[in-house]
Amino acid sequence: MSRATACGCSSPAGGGLTHTTFAHLGDHLRAGDVVVVNDSATVAGQLDATSTRHGPVVVHLATPLDDGTWVVELRTAPDADRAVLDARAGDRIDIAAGTASLRLSAPYPEPGSSPTGRGDRLWRAETEYDLAAVAARYGRPISYGYLADRYPLADYLTVFGRRPGSAEMPSAGRPFTTELVTGLVARGVHVVPVTLHTGVSSQEAGEAPQPERFEVTAASAAVVNAARADGGRVVAVGTTVTRALESAVEPADGGGGSPRMVARRGWTTRVVTPADPPQVVDGLVTGWHDPEASHLLLVEAVAGADLTRRAYAAAVEEGYLWHEFGDSCLLLP
Repeated sequence: MSRATACGCSSPAGGGLTHTTFAHLGDHLRAGDVVVVNDSATVAGQLDATSTRHGPVVVHLATPLDDGTWVVELRTAPDADRAVLDARAGDRIDIAAGTASLRLSAPYPEPGSSPTGRGDRLWRAETEYDLAAVAARYGRPISYGYLADRYPLADYLTVFGRRPGSAEMPSAGRPFTTELVTGLVARGVHVVPVTLHTGVSSQEAGEAPQPERFEVTAASAAVVNAARADGGRVVAVGTTVTRALESAVEPADGGGGSPRMVARRGWTTRVVTPADPPQVVDGLVTGWHDPEASHLLLVEAVAGADLTRRAYAAAVEEGYLWHEFGDSCLLLP
């Protein structure tokens, strides 16, 4: 696996596509633009387990809830290739050879949440154990059957990650290096953080993103507002950053003012789509998403359907790599 290969497409003036390498990201940005990154760090959220009814399974710890329960997903052993969709309330799951256990209590966020109607993918789980500590000792990063190998947690960490909490890697930030960030700043491009702790990916067509914890600080909001006021563009590094930013927007007042960023934290249910487009995000650094992924609607909302379609067609033609260890693109409509 190489963490250095990250090519991309951008849309310069004139609407064309440019194939380049990620090290040249700064060539497509201007002084005064602001690049917003996610400082959430990936945690080890995948554990081998045994279900009282299914035998060996893989547990994905999606997120802890405020009441002490967890959102979890059961997947088939040993490589988490498919979701287990016939779990039931009351199922006991023994984790890490009996080191800890949990009990499924109810589908999350509610019964019938799966758009396919084939079963419930996510569950609320009760436990008397410190699952975060258990996962830190016995777990590994969440991965899926399309990966040919398992990789250490270090390969799932970005240079921005300083606040552990993401079940899956905020992968749009993966190809950044300290040298690249320094070069952007030297060009007059602002780089500021927000936080969004990711849950587990939407694995089914039509499944909306789940609520996720986020924070936009007053300092980051001020930089974004100042950049926009001076004509700079706001480039979100990933769908996670887009969701966080758009969850902290104060709508324009009735006098015709433009939307403004404000400091905000908590749980976001914001879903950015073409029908409910972004108000402050102008561009997007992102990887390549499967056609049925809800993330793709967010990409289209930022970049527009035409640019998204042309970029994806070019990515397929050039043999770009998909998913979290794949290639990247910069979309500037």
